[in-house]
Amino acid sequence: MYEWLKDYQQIEDEITYLEQNLNRSKKELKRWMHGDLAKYKLTAESDGARLEDKIAVIEYELAHKLNDLYDLDQLVKKFNGIEQKIIYGKYIEGKTLEHVAEDLGYSSQYIYTKHAQIKRLLSFNGA
Repeated sequence: MYEWLKDYQQIEDEITYLEQNLNRSKKELKRWMHGDLAKYKLTAESDGARLEDKIAVIEYELAHKLNDLYDLDQLVKKFNGIEQKIIYGKYIEGKTLEHVAEDLGYSSQYIYTKHAQIKRLLSFNGA
């Protein structure tokens, strides 16, 4: 029922990893170009020589993951059910349940109760 939440969180995790990998690779390239490793000559087979290609591949993959996340976000925003809106507000937008209740025009108690039902459903389904 809430497979989209797992997909969304998985894509977010992949983006976080790619961003970290990209930053690490760019720092390493900077070391080879201007830092402590600049004095060493690179061979075509060395890892340092392939860093620019690696960075390009990571940037390409990151761009696709960001597009996937955007597309999924746009899809989820079209869902009409109150449960979907609660999950989106809480887990995607990072809102408190009080803010979700306010945004949706429901009482906080109602949203807390619905959220508890959703959590039970998610844990029952192994999500």
